[in-house]
Amino acid sequence: MKINQRFVMELATALLLVCSSLSAADRPPNFVIIFTDDQGYGDVGCFGADDLATPNLDRMTSEGMRLTDFHVQASVCSPSRASLLTGVYPRRAGITGVLSPKKHTHGLRKDRPTIAEVLKPHGYATMCVGKWHVGHTPEHLPTKRGFDAYFGIPYSNDMGAMRGTGVIDTERDFPPLPLMKDTTTIEEEPDQKELTRRYTEAAVEFIDRNHEKPFFLYFPHTFPHRPWFASDRFRGKSKRGLYGDMIEEIDWSVGEVLAALKKHAIDEHTLVVFSSDNGPAPPIAQDGSKLCGSAAPLRGHKFSIYEGGHRVPCVARWPKHIPAGVRCDELATAMDLMPTFAKLAGVPAPEGDGHDIWALFSQAENAKSPYDVLIHCTGGNLGAVRRGPWKMIPHAGRGAKGPELYNLSVDIGETNN
Repeated sequence: MKINQRFVMELATALLLVCSSLSAADRPPNFVIIFTDDQGYGDVGCFGADDLATPNLDRMTSEGMRLTDFHVQASVCSPSRASLLTGVYPRRAGITGVLSPKKHTHGLRKDRPTIAEVLKPHGYATMCVGKWHVGHTPEHLPTKRGFDAYFGIPYSNDMGAMRGTGVIDTERDFPPLPLMKDTTTIEEEPDQKELTRRYTEAAVEFIDRNHEKPFFLYFPHTFPHRPWFASDRFRGKSKRGLYGDMIEEIDWSVGEVLAALKKHAIDEHTLVVFSSDNGPAPPIAQDGSKLCGSAAPLRGHKFSIYEGGHRVPCVARWPKHIPAGVRCDELATAMDLMPTFAKLAGVPAPEGDGHDIWALFSQAENAKSPYDVLIHCTGGNLGAVRRGPWKMIPHAGRGAKGPELYNLSVDIGETNN
């Protein structure tokens, strides 16, 4: 009897996928955090952006959960990332402001373990791809903080000699922007319009190499932080100028990560969380238009203590574990990912300020926010206090006339003090 070779190959592939799925069920879940830079609450289709095409993030939402009251712990890059990675407020993590290669040599406190340092001793493969920005000196790079591998830029893309222009800015006196692999600079002043593609390829390669073991992929994008760049494939394609082009390229990247999980039959064994490090930069478009980031319907932006600075889009997806197409309006924070991942991995979590929010993710009966009180930080100091729907701002900054109090349940835009 003649056997159809194509049929045999398809059968073998199917059997391999089944075996991979069965073995995945016997090990702890995988975790992926996709963390963008300066993307606003109103910069995703599923959060109300009708002028941006984000089909992959919208699909993540339809297959998972949209968290509408999710917060980072600072309205700027470094302290926000420090809290995400350690599960504590910025001051406890040792970073209260934006780190600069010209001014700073410190990084995350050594006695505050990162998510990678919690998971790696228990058999997890770990990688950071993208913008690190919580310590750029050798002892503070990702491979010294629990990550097996690193590929990316160690701080913001505007902290280089050329700022992506191809011309050295002598007045700023910054060193060349480094693209790093582990602890080695492999390029200086890389072509920034290719960064999202190169990051995505590195992330997918990591999944390809490690799909048969538990893994943690931390994928902090460089964009849409200024200066703005999108690849030729996406430039000029969105309805919101260059800013929108970057968002739509990031959405493509999300789709590539999800496709890699699907290819290896591990998407039902992988919790993927998408969010942003803070709100959008103040509304000044790089391309001369008014087409920039949006925090709508929130007040404020990056640097601000108002909701637009620290309430960020968040989507969580884990098929067959997180209910599909649900919305969570309970208060949660980036600090909560550390204890939640630790619980799901079955490993002890260090003491911190975040909480296990698996009850929210899984839509457990009567699940409520674990926060009685939440502090919002600015420069390491008290910026605002949240209790239930109430938010009190002791001093909103220059020009403020006194304390401000808002009921966010009826005034999400903070217009009625």
